[in-house]
Amino acid sequence: MARDVHGRPGPSHRPDPGTHDTRRTSHGAAVTATKAPTEPPVQRTVRRPGDRIFAGSAKGSGIFILIVLAGVAAFLISEALPALTAPADEIPGGEGLTAYIAPLILGTLLGAVLALIVATPLAVGIALFITYYAPRRVAAVLGYVVDLLAAIPSVVYGFWGLAVVAPRMVPFHEWAADNLSFLPFFAGPASTSGRTMFTVGLVLAVMILPIISAISREVFSQAPALHREAALALGATRWEMIRMAVLPYGKSGVIAGAMLGLGRALGETMAVAIILSGGAGATLNLISNSNPSTIASNIALRFPEATGLGVNTLIASGLVLFVITLVVNMLARWVVNRRADFSGAN
Repeated sequence: MARDVHGRPGPSHRPDPGTHDTRRTSHGAAVTATKAPTEPPVQRTVRRPGDRIFAGSAKGSGIFILIVLAGVAAFLISEALPALTAPADEIPGGEGLTAYIAPLILGTLLGAVLALIVATPLAVGIALFITYYAPRRVAAVLGYVVDLLAAIPSVVYGFWGLAVVAPRMVPFHEWAADNLSFLPFFAGPASTSGRTMFTVGLVLAVMILPIISAISREVFSQAPALHREAALALGATRWEMIRMAVLPYGKSGVIAGAMLGLGRALGETMAVAIILSGGAGATLNLISNSNPSTIASNIALRFPEATGLGVNTLIASGLVLFVITLVVNMLARWVVNRRADFSGAN
């Protein structure tokens, strides 16, 4: 309480958020008017020159990428148009563009899907081991080695598959032809050189393994620690914790990584061209020499000698591969964006 100069209690003054104006009417009644506190003026965000330059550069880069993508699509369409409109007997093979490209599409999908089936479980297992089982030093070294596989040129993979993998696959091809011939994938006859679609699938699996493993590791490491600790606190084993807390969270990331790996396998050229002994026609047989070639390897092998409408036909097949790869990557992006809380690949 405040006091005056004589030590007597005086009126107390309390701070008030508003401004009070007390007036008396003609009858002596006191009227207090409260004024609302003045709002601070709205401050405008000042954009510095560096911010404007960076924003413009980022926007320009995005527009440039779209322009390049549109330019590639326009080039492929314009160059493929003569083959799309040409009579069937003028297309190489004499049976039309659809009959020419269909076996190539089948071979491309066969090799890529086989690689995906082999690589995805291995990549997920490696990612889980590095993230939750391996000691820190072992995890660092193993992660570096797996990532290093992505830096090896595809030509090296091709010669490795031709010289090392293919000869060692011959006994398996013979066994599969004898015991699994009731399946169309192993109908035989078995190849004596090992240069089959099955060998191509194994080599492609090694090539896409780093992509799936890297994304899976990132996703698994982003699993909420609270969920993991809660599972362990309830008595779950490490594997039960992974099954209940980690895998459900990282499922969309694994799918996205697998789709990106599939896109990589679809467009592989040199490794497939070196290993595969391609033949005419469409077949599901994975262990014989009558394998359909892939779109990318067919372009690489035939383009140097192609002339006239043959060039347009190869470009038309490239347009089909462009569309397939674009759809696969868009599907992978859609799977990633389904989870708003998934930050591993975003």
